[in-house]
Amino acid sequence: MTPFGNRIRELRARNNVTLTDMATALQLSPAYLSALEHGHRGRPSPGLVQQICGYFNLVWDEVDDVKRLAQLSHPKITVDTAGLEPQATELANLLSERIAGLSEDQLNRMLEIVRERPA
Repeated sequence: MTPFGNRIRELRARNNVTLTDMATALQLSPAYLSALEHGHRGRPSPGLVQQICGYFNLVWDEVDDVKRLAQLSHPKITVDTAGLEPQATELANLLSERIAGLSEDQLNRMLEIVRERPA
C-alpha cells in the first residue's frame, strides 16, 4: 500500500464510505480505486487527487497533505545514483533487495534519517 492509498483508506473509514460507493461517486471502477489504494497503480493524476479531496470536503491543510502523499506514492520507483558516492549505489541496491523484510520500526527509523535536512 502507498502512503496515498493508506490515507484514502483512512478517509473512507473515517467517513464510513465503501470503496464501491466512492468509486461510483468519482466515476471510477472499484477495481481501479482498490488498485490505487494498494499501490498496484501508478501515482494518481493531480485532477483525481483534487476530485478525492473534494469528495471528502477536505480543508486546505488536509488537501496539501493528500497532494504531498500522492507525490510520494509511486509504487515502482527508479533511483538514479549516477555520479554519486559508491555508498549511495550500495544503499539503493540493498534497500531494493531488503525493503520487504524490514519491520515497521526499522522503516520508521530509516524514514527519520532520510527526512532530516541535508547538512
